[in-house]
Amino acid sequence: MKILAIETSNKPLSVAVLEDQNLYAETKINYGMGKDHSKNLMPLIDATLQEAHLTIQEIDRLVVAKGPGSYTGLRIGATTAKTLAYTLDKELSSVSSLEVLAQAYPQTDAILVPVFDARRDNVFAGAYTWQDGKLVNVLADAHISITDLQAALRAFDQEIIFIGQDALNLKEKLSQDFPAHFAEQQFAYPSAYVLGLVGQKRDLEAIDTFVPAYLRLTQAERQWLDQNPQKDNDDDSYVQRV
Repeated sequence: MKILAIETSNKPLSVAVLEDQNLYAETKINYGMGKDHSKNLMPLIDATLQEAHLTIQEIDRLVVAKGPGSYTGLRIGATTAKTLAYTLDKELSSVSSLEVLAQAYPQTDAILVPVFDARRDNVFAGAYTWQDGKLVNVLADAHISITDLQAALRAFDQEIIFIGQDALNLKEKLSQDFPAHFAEQQFAYPSAYVLGLVGQKRDLEAIDTFVPAYLRLTQAERQWLDQNPQKDNDDDSYVQRV
């Protein structure tokens, strides 16, 4: 199965083409969070396909990072993947951007905690551990305060390893009164190749209804709820309803 993997959740924009375990090509552009992803993604896809000596028609499945991460980046990646999958009649699957970070780290008995900065002493984070050669999510990906994350992690009687560039940036806060280790710089950002490896084994997404996992309300949703407090108990997303 030939895979085109698209990772737009963080500062680097990365694309990979692979088949099974074999990487044909991987390209990356690194700049500010979500900046210019919209104008650079399609040229990067084209360049990566050319390097792999493949056409888009030869791709069997699109794999996209579903978040959390940059709202704009995730929206661009999901829209591009959905459009290509729909127009070319290709498969579509997705993988948590946090899981991709954890999947890239060598197998260990420790609890792996990938982290993205969500500002104001909050993070996007989840907890993963290897069990019988399979990475298992033991603390669901969430938008959570650093204090609450540390409290949740204290329930595990295992070494904790924080992963990601934002984890390194927040090292002082994450490790305050909390024993933890931090993954090396080489594991700082999600890899499109790892994304493709994991995504080729995942169930397919329904192209029409797939949306990224933002894990927090958008600014538009927050503003609307501020103006319409009677709607606070609605279970569905205002953005999805619109």
